Amino acid sequence: MAEQPRNGKVTVVGAGFYGSTTALRLAEYDVFETVVLTDIVEGKPEGLALDMNQSRPIEGFETKVVGVGGGSYEGTEGSDVVVITAGLPRKPGMSRMDLIETNAKIVRQVAENIAQTSPDAVVIVVSNPLDEMTALAQLATGFPKNRVMGQAGMLDTARFTNNVAEELGVPVGSVRTLTLGSHGDTMVPVPSRCTVDGKPLSDVLPADRIEHLVDRTRNGGAEVVALLKTGSAYYAPSAAAARMARAVMDDSGAVMPVCAWVDGEYGISGVYLGVEAEIGREGVRRVVEGDLTESELAGLREAAEAVRAKQADVADL
Repeated sequence: MAEQPRNGKVTVVGAGFYGSTTALRLAEYDVFETVVLTDIVEGKPEGLALDMNQSRPIEGFETKVVGVGGGSYEGTEGSDVVVITAGLPRKPGMSRMDLIETNAKIVRQVAENIAQTSPDAVVIVVSNPLDEMTALAQLATGFPKNRVMGQAGMLDTARFTNNVAEELGVPVGSVRTLTLGSHGDTMVPVPSRCTVDGKPLSDVLPADRIEHLVDRTRNGGAEVVALLKTGSAYYAPSAAAARMARAVMDDSGAVMPVCAWVDGEYGISGVYLGVEAEIGREGVRRVVEGDLTESELAGLREAAEAVRAKQADVADL
């Protein structure tokens, strides 16, 4: 059997739990030539990369993982995709917005470096507060808006799906859900687009249980943070970021819920917001408008206004 070709370079900025797990997932796909893991800490990404490379004979992948410490971007040049995980995670009791000033400085600096070293990259932002950091990364890189997107909807939708599957005791593969809006308080789960074995969610669960699961989804990150005591979620978030990066590199045209620039869709303009989008080599090919109920659409427009106000402030940070 001929060996499959591997191509492209993906850089993951930030070698914490989120970044390192994302890098390993990307490497284990065995479709990229190189995965680069960078961090301001000297030695940490190099050590993690060495450890990951030593797992290759066991897991059977050839993608090379390269670690770059000390805040250097040497070796990241010409990356096709850059995933920004850099920034502080939440502590129990903190909201995502509590991180805004500290993480804005970090994300701005990272984005400026990416613009210098990988001017043609598609950027996937995962640093919190997500919607605001995505907007900031686009401003700081100066990249076209379609080439900068945020990871949130994939994760929130996965949490919603898992919550429904556990509530009903059914396989996760039989459940389809969707969340839009912001990654936070104005998240808009879309029950009208949710099904279990093809049946509408409202046919298999009473309204109060659906509302409970929606609320649990909205607070999904805080639930993990409260249990961990230190740090925040990274297994599900890294899976979401890695799938987005792969969709870009494969030029797959997959439709995924992501934080994308919205310009007229749903009657909303000029804001980064959680919507479904078609993903390819140029990043977001187009925002995909789905059918929403009046209340879901109202929630999405409300989320857009809440995010717009904060995104306007972030340019000054």
